[in-house]
Amino acid sequence: MRTPARRMAFSAFSALAATALFAAPAAATVYQQAVVVGADAEIARDGAITLHGAYRCETASPGGATQIRVTVAQKDSGRLSIGTGAVCDGAAHEWKVRAPQYGAGLHPGRAVATVELQEVHLHGLMPKAVDTVAADSRDIEIREQR
Repeated sequence: MRTPARRMAFSAFSALAATALFAAPAAATVYQQAVVVGADAEIARDGAITLHGAYRCETASPGGATQIRVTVAQKDSGRLSIGTGAVCDGAAHEWKVRAPQYGAGLHPGRAVATVELQEVHLHGLMPKAVDTVAADSRDIEIREQR
């Protein structure tokens, strides 16, 4: 009779320990990361595109860096992908990126913009892997710069 009681106590203790063990890392690795792209973009006379938005992220993992990558595409023309760095300190930040098109053919009108908050894992100075930790996609309007 004594052995089943010990087994029951041990089983209960093991279940409680396992719950605590597996719940702690899950709570500790939850990151509050988000990125959004603005509803409009500007195109300059020289063809350069300016996009903007906001983001929030926690500190990047050791040996890594964080970047914002935005892609703009129009059905009747080309596609442009550009990026910028990000500061991950838990606070909300605005991002803005301006880049020449180099023949992408974007023009004023409707487009689709997709923005990704990416964590770049480095091996020395070379990228080892890139993980998207937050993303947003929306229809935008490209307007002529005033």
